[in-house]
Amino acid sequence: MSSAEPVTGLILSGGGARAAYQVGVLAAIAELLPVGAANPFPVIVGTSAGAINAVSLASGAMDFRGAIQRLTAFWQGFRSHLVLRSDWPGVIHQATRFVSHNLMGIGAPVPVALLNSSPLRGLLNDKLHMPGIAEAIAQKQLKAVAVTAFGYESGQAVTFYQGGGTIESWLRHRRIGVPTQLSVEHLLASSAIPLLFAPVKIGEEYFGDGAVRQSAPISPALHLGASRVLVVGVSGNPRGVDPEQPLQRAYTGQQPTLAQIGGHMLNSTFIDSLESDIELLQRLNQFSHLLPDGVPSRALGAAPVDVLVISPSQPIDEIAARHRQELPAALRLFLRGPGATKTSGAGVLSYLLFEAGYCSELIDLGRRDALAKRDELCRFLGLVEPAVSA
Repeated sequence: MSSAEPVTGLILSGGGARAAYQVGVLAAIAELLPVGAANPFPVIVGTSAGAINAVSLASGAMDFRGAIQRLTAFWQGFRSHLVLRSDWPGVIHQATRFVSHNLMGIGAPVPVALLNSSPLRGLLNDKLHMPGIAEAIAQKQLKAVAVTAFGYESGQAVTFYQGGGTIESWLRHRRIGVPTQLSVEHLLASSAIPLLFAPVKIGEEYFGDGAVRQSAPISPALHLGASRVLVVGVSGNPRGVDPEQPLQRAYTGQQPTLAQIGGHMLNSTFIDSLESDIELLQRLNQFSHLLPDGVPSRALGAAPVDVLVISPSQPIDEIAARHRQELPAALRLFLRGPGATKTSGAGVLSYLLFEAGYCSELIDLGRRDALAKRDELCRFLGLVEPAVSA
C-alpha cells in the first residue's frame, strides 16, 4: 500500500445482541468485493460486542470472505445459553447473590452482575483464532485492530490495540491507547455491560464495557492510521428523520418501567457518543474546506476524514419485541418484572436477546441496509462496480 492510498478504518460499535446487525453489513460488503479480494479494512476498531466482531474479522483477515461466513454462522447459531446462564438454577442463583451481597451486604463479595456471563468465555476461546491477528499483520493484510474497555478505578476509556510497525500510544482526556497482544480477556472486558455482566480484571484494574464514557469512538481508528472510516452503528432510531419537524406520537401518561429507564440508559451509553462523534467529525470536515488556500489543515488538526455511516433503517426495539418469546423461560420471567418483555421495555431486551431468530433478522436487515447504499459503498471502498446486482 503506497503512502498516497487512503487507509480505511472500520468502526464497530457496541450494543450486546444488536451487534448481529453489523454482521449483515459485513456480509453485504463481502458480496460487493471481487472474488478473492483482500481485507478492505487495514484498521479495525470495536467496542463491546462490536469488539468481538472486530477481533473475529481481524483474526481471519487472511481470508476476508471466509471470515465473514464464519462470523455469520456464529451469530445465526446463537442461543442465550451460549452467552449467559439462562437456566432456572443459574438465573436464580445469580439474582440471589446479587441481591444478598450487592444490595443487602450479606455474604462474601461477589461480582456486581445481574447475569452470569461465564459461558461466553468458553464460546470465545472455542470460536476465535487469536494468533491469526499476528499472522495477518505480518502478511500486511492488517495494520491494527483495537478494542476499547472502561477502567472502573481510573475512569478512563482504554483502547487496547495490536498492530504492526510503529504506532504511538496516545493520551487524551479520559481516553488512552495501550499497545498489547489482544486476548479473550480484552473482549470479555469490553463487552461487560455495567450491572448486567461482571467486570473483568486486566493487569491491576477491573474493566467493563468500553462504551462507558467513550467520548470519541472514532478517534482510536484515526490514531491507528485510518484516513477514512466506515462506521456501522446499532442505533435504534432510523436516520432520516427531519430534525425540524417534531415527532407526532401519542403519549400514554404512564410512569416508565425499570426496563424503559434502563433502555434509555443503555442507548445513551452505546449510541449517543457515537452519533455525537460522527456529527463532530462532519463539522470538522466542513471547517477544513473553509480554510484559505495554503493553510495546512492537517497541521491544525482539521484534516478531512471521509466518513460513511450505515445504521439500521428500522427500529431495533420493535424487532426485539417481536422475538421476545424466543427467550428461555427463566430469563423471560426474570426480565418480566422490570418490564423488559413489554413493548415499552424492549430497549433492554434488544441488547440481551441472544437468540437465532432475532439475530438472523438483524443480519438480514444489515445486509439490506448496506446493499441499499451499494453505490456509496463501492465509491468509498474504491470498487469499480458492484459484484452483485440485487
